[in-house]
Amino acid sequence: MLPTVADLLALDVIRRGSPQVVAGSDGLGAPVRWVHVLELADAAHLLQGGELVLTTGVALPAEPALLARYAADLASAGGTGVSALAVELGRRFVGALPGVLVRAAADSGLTLIAFEREVPFVEITEAVHARIIDAQLEELRASERLHEVFTELSVSGASPDEIVREAAILAGRPVILADLAHRVLACEPGSADPARLLAGFARRSRALVSPSGRTAYDEASGWLFTPVGARGEDWGRVILVCDRPPGGTDTVLIERAATTLALGRLLTRHAESLDRQAHRTLITGIISQAHADPAEAAVRSRALGVPVDGRQLIAMVFRLRDPAGHPGPLGVSAHARVLDIADAAAAACRAERVPSLVGTLDDARAGAMLSLSPHADPDRVLHGLTARIAERGGGSRGSGSGWDDLVIGVGAAAGSIRDVRRSFLEASQVADFAAERPGEWFPGRQDRPSFYRLADLRLHGLLHLLRDDPRVQTFVERELGPLLAEPDTSLLGVLAAYLAAGGNKAEAAKRAHLARPTLYERLARIERLLGTDLGSAESRTSLHVALLALEAAPLAPAR
Repeated sequence: MLPTVADLLALDVIRRGSPQVVAGSDGLGAPVRWVHVLELADAAHLLQGGELVLTTGVALPAEPALLARYAADLASAGGTGVSALAVELGRRFVGALPGVLVRAAADSGLTLIAFEREVPFVEITEAVHARIIDAQLEELRASERLHEVFTELSVSGASPDEIVREAAILAGRPVILADLAHRVLACEPGSADPARLLAGFARRSRALVSPSGRTAYDEASGWLFTPVGARGEDWGRVILVCDRPPGGTDTVLIERAATTLALGRLLTRHAESLDRQAHRTLITGIISQAHADPAEAAVRSRALGVPVDGRQLIAMVFRLRDPAGHPGPLGVSAHARVLDIADAAAAACRAERVPSLVGTLDDARAGAMLSLSPHADPDRVLHGLTARIAERGGGSRGSGSGWDDLVIGVGAAAGSIRDVRRSFLEASQVADFAAERPGEWFPGRQDRPSFYRLADLRLHGLLHLLRDDPRVQTFVERELGPLLAEPDTSLLGVLAAYLAAGGNKAEAAKRAHLARPTLYERLARIERLLGTDLGSAESRTSLHVALLALEAAPLAPAR
């Protein structure tokens, strides 16, 4: 770390000159990057900022205005100003520095020092430059050490906790890793009290503002922070809790820590085997119809050991129900789990001797194309595969296993690779609907099916597929519009209870938790609003379909 003005004033060679700080004592903590001896009245343009300027004053002007301008120019030299101006008394100024110079230095924030005794400037420059060079060499050695440590952490695949812990050890101060929602992902408090360190963290973290979007120091909190991310997408920040203004090594440290964390995340996200990548590419091409000739996809599939001619080709989509609702370390657990699921599915296919293409589709889905013989029983194969996948995930699905939020959709069997795309789309739509509305299509069942087909979802599934169709939306408005416009939103729930009870009013009253007279009154009101007869089976069927379509809509109102 570069020496400060205060550090230099403590050197013996400078103390022999009896230095007195006559203005700008607040700047004694400024670092000094070099020393210049300048006997010029217009020296500011020769400086870059951060220098200790030594002068006898022999060339300084006598006019007060020019003397004041001299001080102001030094205070802004190089954009940041010099660290200090030291004037030796005796040659130009005897006894004291001119008042106008002292006032100008105070007004511009320039640290002004008077040497009351003669001191050889050459001795000062030699001593200070030696100190500065030693500091720079120390920073280089420290930077090299940081490079070695963080390179080793990257190569060894260290976890975020390990990286943060090592950064804190190197800094000798607390280090915190937070995501963009200001949640603490990792923290190494060192000797600090963790409770006090993290008290009100989200509020304090949100107050940090970096105009450049890069490394910055917040003086109020004493936090040095830098973003963590790669490819132009930041996903968090590293914070070094400082007990003093940070030095250059501190900045290098947290930036190297941030780079190591970003690299670790990229490696985690892309920890996909070559065969998984090849399978993913082919599956994606089939779904997107990237291959102009289906025969090309067939050739590629055969090259990967998956026959497609004369086979039953069945698509499976593995869907995490709510990946955004289960954030893991660094926000990458969803993608990591999809990779694990793809690996588990591939392992299950190998164990069951089922030729297949298996790969990830996105951060929430993995896909598989099964190639079954014409005589194979698809149900038996699917149950065997899903059982093995559940076992790999930590237990039977629905029993609190690690993949309890996994839903598997299965498409209809295709006779050629040309039709596999339709099977994938069907499997994806089934999985999406099953993930959004678990359990609604199997009333009374406590267990979840191992997998879902479109036939399993019945009317729910059909309406889910058609939910964006304007004709379905018009039908809903025509059937339920007056009821939806009614301020009393409870009527919708009463109607749903009545229809779910099959028109049995006693059962409907029980489901709606209403007394029978109250239910009768509300049903009559619903009939008036809708202009329909609830005693008609056809009316009840039409209204029931409209309610199911309303529930399938993306922004269905709560009942």
